Amino acid sequence: MKKKVLIVGYGSIGKRHAQILKKLNIVSKIYVLTKQKCKKFIKIKNFKEIKNIDPDYIIIASRTSDHYKHLLLIEKTLKNKIILVEKPLFKEFKRIKIKRNKVFVGYNLRYHPIIIFIKNFIEKRKIFSVHINCHSYLPNWRKGVDYSKSNTAKRKYGGGALLELSHELDYLQLIFDKIYKLNHVTVKKISNLKINTDDYVNIIGKTIKSNFCVNLNLFSLQIQRKIMINGKGFSLEGDLIENTIRIFEKNKKKIKKFKVDTEYTYKAQHKSLLNNVYENSCTYRQGVQLMLIINKIKNLNK
Repeated sequence: MKKKVLIVGYGSIGKRHAQILKKLNIVSKIYVLTKQKCKKFIKIKNFKEIKNIDPDYIIIASRTSDHYKHLLLIEKTLKNKIILVEKPLFKEFKRIKIKRNKVFVGYNLRYHPIIIFIKNFIEKRKIFSVHINCHSYLPNWRKGVDYSKSNTAKRKYGGGALLELSHELDYLQLIFDKIYKLNHVTVKKISNLKINTDDYVNIIGKTIKSNFCVNLNLFSLQIQRKIMINGKGFSLEGDLIENTIRIFEKNKKKIKKFKVDTEYTYKAQHKSLLNNVYENSCTYRQGVQLMLIINKIKNLNK
């Protein structure tokens, strides 16, 4: 049966979701709740219209600072729906009792074949250390948008490297189990970017399976998104930009290449949720637990 979709918010990520969803055969109609111009989809102006629409699948793609109130309103208004909240779940650690709907968080990198491969590869191996780097240049994130006026640039909207790049913390826990110790934390602004939030994050700690170091920034002109693992008898490098994995063993080196375009993980996430397949998705409970970790990181940084 074809599904009706509602997207709350029509910024860059809302538009991306809409463009990807319209290509899926399982989707019949796409409604967008926004104040912006929206000619390609069915526009609605307020939450009062949601009950009449009765969507099957709702995506909350509003500002991070608005996620909490929008999820609370939808949870109270609708029942037996699938709700995807864009990452991060909230601006800060909060809880909502979810009883009426199924809620997931948009950590779509869980669907990346490199993340899936690594999770399976290390399952029964001894891991010594994990290094994760995500370095990017914020002014180049969104074409035609002044980065200094974006939500990412503003603390009050839930911007900054720690929240915006929390994919890395999510897949760290997905692959190596829960973070249980934080040894060192640095979260601050160190560049000349015109933003009023953090642009540099360095976290050293332990998960149940390994020691780890996560380094994030918004100011690097050398774009990088890598995970490097050292374990008993092997080293591995996963490159999420080049879409390659290099595995180094004593006298051997293997290179695996993956065909992944920029829509792949979003499409895989939507297809799974629309078909009621939930095993790879970040659950609401996992999203809340990650917000608790982020809250601890912020407190240690004070």
